Amino acid sequence: MAEREDMQILIELKNVSKEYKMDSGETGTMALNGVSLMIHRGEFIAIMGTSGSGKSTLLNIIGAMDDVTTGEYYFKRETVHNKNNREIHLFRKKHISFVFQNFALMDHYTVFENVELPLRAKNVSKKQRKKIILEQLKKLGIEELAEKMPRQLSGGQQQRCAIARALASGNDVILADEPTGALDSRNSKEIMEIFKELNKEGKTIIVVTHDENIAKETQRIIKIEDGKILIDK
Repeated sequence: MAEREDMQILIELKNVSKEYKMDSGETGTMALNGVSLMIHRGEFIAIMGTSGSGKSTLLNIIGAMDDVTTGEYYFKRETVHNKNNREIHLFRKKHISFVFQNFALMDHYTVFENVELPLRAKNVSKKQRKKIILEQLKKLGIEELAEKMPRQLSGGQQQRCAIARALASGNDVILADEPTGALDSRNSKEIMEIFKELNKEGKTIIVVTHDENIAKETQRIIKIEDGKILIDK
């Protein structure tokens, strides 16, 4: 991968803060405090921090799952921080895919149907949906599980299904919140190898983790504490 300076800036946060207010309206928790950050196309990044450090809030801001209290967010130089709800929904659908620790699969849908969900949201034709789904299931090594239900899968297989669903959308950015947190060491290593291959194919991948060994598998580590970036290397 090229040096950061030679790469296109994909995401830029400028002095971003996020405050969660109390139900009474009084000042509450400052989850992020003046965070400035640039992420380039094709990077593979780990965001680390202890519980309550602000790492998941940072990921949610990047994924437009949460809004900023103050500061600015740009994606490909396009303003994100002042979009309305409809614009944010379209932004996420077009650019961002998520992978979660608990897999977030639909229990009553088959593997095939779970992977199909983002394609239905994008109004992809049935014929094209089938082609894309089978391609992604094959890439993740779970094509024989297409008609299985999530409860019939191991944790590693469920996470592969979740990654296949993220890939099916065709989005360039994958945000993964503790994607190996529910897996044993063997499956964790396999999932990180999958992310490495996807990154080589051009995907920008940002992983939130508390595990140093997982973070070392990425190209850049951002450590956050008390809502501020302490280390970025």
